[in-house]
Amino acid sequence: MAGTIGFIGLGNMGGPMAANLVAAGYRVTGFDLVPASCDAAQARGVIIAASVAEAAAGADVIVTMLPAGRHVLSVWSELAAVVPAGTLLIDSSTIDVDSARKAHALLADKGCLTLDAPVSGGTGGAAAGTLTFMVGGAANAFARGEPVLQKMGKRIVHCGGAGAGQAAKICNNMILGISMAGVCEAFVLAERLGLSHQALFDVASTSSGQCWSLTSYCPVPGPVPASPANRDYQPGFAAALMLKDLKLSQEAALASGASTPMGAQAAQLYSLFEKLGHGGEDFSAIIRMLRGVAATP
Repeated sequence: MAGTIGFIGLGNMGGPMAANLVAAGYRVTGFDLVPASCDAAQARGVIIAASVAEAAAGADVIVTMLPAGRHVLSVWSELAAVVPAGTLLIDSSTIDVDSARKAHALLADKGCLTLDAPVSGGTGGAAAGTLTFMVGGAANAFARGEPVLQKMGKRIVHCGGAGAGQAAKICNNMILGISMAGVCEAFVLAERLGLSHQALFDVASTSSGQCWSLTSYCPVPGPVPASPANRDYQPGFAAALMLKDLKLSQEAALASGASTPMGAQAAQLYSLFEKLGHGGEDFSAIIRMLRGVAATP
């Protein structure tokens, strides 16, 4: 065995991540409040614990993948009371930078190592073990954590000190939200002008309009067969999650005094899309709203 890992949060992302650690030879003890998530993880070799403390018992490394900053701070407070010195804690949730730094501080006097390591790559990347990890924390913590992260991801980037991973994730996803809205607007305009989807794709994908939202995640069916547009916008990355990240970007912009007018506009667009009842669809489905055909709840 490669070692023992506690894994808190076995949902759509955490479950397959924990399964990849099992496949890599680790003994993984997991905990989640949702019984169905525990059952799915158990079927993939994760040992299910009855509590956070039980999942952490005997673990050299503890990974958390939770919905929001308040959940991370609550769980890390529990962990701070029970983990021994020398334990490495890695949070892969996407949360605000302030909460990430507070989480690091909770363990600062415990002799533990801590990393914030949010991910990019969605549920497909979690299952395939091809995630990108954006990591914040001390150099010695990163050196200890990198081999573990490599079992769940393809690219591991040390972005700086405490909170730097979350900062990188927030900035990256603000770019993504803005670029997807722009690509969707371009296709809507092309439709009104009588230009085919394929023609616009063939030009823009090899010209200055090229971007990931176009070439890897095209919001119309056809040009990129793997994109959610070909599956009636079943999510890879739900619109509600994009809205969460855009809200985090705007909170960070306000706190830091950064000017992000396009990020603010993207947040408003995705907020409206969610209010219309489409938060569970892929974020590229916002093209339907821009066409004026998004149905109300």
